[in-house]
Amino acid sequence: MRLLLAPLIVWLIITGRTQFAFWIFVVAGISDAVDGFLAKRFGWETELGAYLDALADKLLLVCIFVALGFFGQIPAWLVIAVVSRDFLIISALILSWMLNRPMRVHPLLVSKANTVAQIVLAAITLADSGFGLGLEELRYWLAVVAGLLTLLSAASYLQAWLRHMAGYES
Repeated sequence: MRLLLAPLIVWLIITGRTQFAFWIFVVAGISDAVDGFLAKRFGWETELGAYLDALADKLLLVCIFVALGFFGQIPAWLVIAVVSRDFLIISALILSWMLNRPMRVHPLLVSKANTVAQIVLAAITLADSGFGLGLEELRYWLAVVAGLLTLLSAASYLQAWLRHMAGYES
């Protein structure tokens, strides 16, 4: 569902309907929670599902960050950091696969904290933009936290990838 909602949210942001974008983002979050609950509760967890879940999270956040960044709602440096981090991770995984050294990615604690910070920043930005809440200072500090966590997460994944490629992990 999140894969389908991402383009809708971007369209709503582009057309200035950030109130609706906020509510659709909330629906996307609820669908993620329900999906995770059902998968764990009934043992419906699959490798494909894990990849699709991560892909949906990344697609949704990257699309929202790019759209909000384009309209100056999120700093450009943060949009660049978020997109670059995801590009770095995907490129490293593809390269390791091409070199016949496939690597399994396990979400790191810093990466989970990074995702939470990005979700909170996106939600607060959409809500503030849509409802005029006057949260500019909070948004600034959330952007700083999300930026720091994005850089730490990128560095952690890069370190894990380099160790894997050097043969320290199998």
